[in-house]
Amino acid sequence: MIMRLQKYLAQCGVASRRKSEELILQGRVYVNDMLIKDLGVKIDSDNDEVKVNNTIVKPEENKVYIMLNKPEGYITTLKDEKNRKKVVDLIRIKERIFPVGRLDYNTSGLLILTNDGEIYNNIMHPSREIEKTYMARVKGIFTRKELQKFERGVDIGGYITAPAKIKVIKLFDNDSLVEIKIHEGKNRQIRRMCEKLNHKVLELQRISLGEIELGDLPKGSWRHLNKKELEYIFSL
Repeated sequence: MIMRLQKYLAQCGVASRRKSEELILQGRVYVNDMLIKDLGVKIDSDNDEVKVNNTIVKPEENKVYIMLNKPEGYITTLKDEKNRKKVVDLIRIKERIFPVGRLDYNTSGLLILTNDGEIYNNIMHPSREIEKTYMARVKGIFTRKELQKFERGVDIGGYITAPAKIKVIKLFDNDSLVEIKIHEGKNRQIRRMCEKLNHKVLELQRISLGEIELGDLPKGSWRHLNKKELEYIFSL
């Protein structure tokens, strides 16, 4: 079958199409031992040999869809020059998988991993506007005025965030627990929004992604998505 190289890489579970394009542009992909750096290249999936980082890749026959309760202290990238712990090391399966989206090093909670590069855009494309829910323990207590500012959108440095939702769940002596809902995914967005209003984030956990909920899955544990969750992802 003739198809674009980045689509083939996604089908092989290497990465999403967008991330696969980055691999091509970085000069890490070869077709029949020829270096490819052109995103317009098409291949014959039945006859051409494709290598990524000098390893032959082939389409994954068994598609897997996994929910992980990511612990703090793990990165969501597949390679790291600092040799930090990676989320993929927590999941012992034979298929090669990658995270859909990311969570910061110090953020815990719901993370989806798969070898199906075709679903990445279903979940992560900004046009989907999928609501992500977080629980954040922050320094201090939000005033009503600060809550209103947060909900209208916060300038986090050259970018004003889209309207968000925030609700105070519990008050402590010097800090508070809040529930935050956003549909964007800018780098460290919630931490930057809170810090802009002088409330440093002490702990942060993602508890839902659209209709998919973390529930009581223990931190560091994982499970396969159930039928209802898969139907939701494919319906997006």
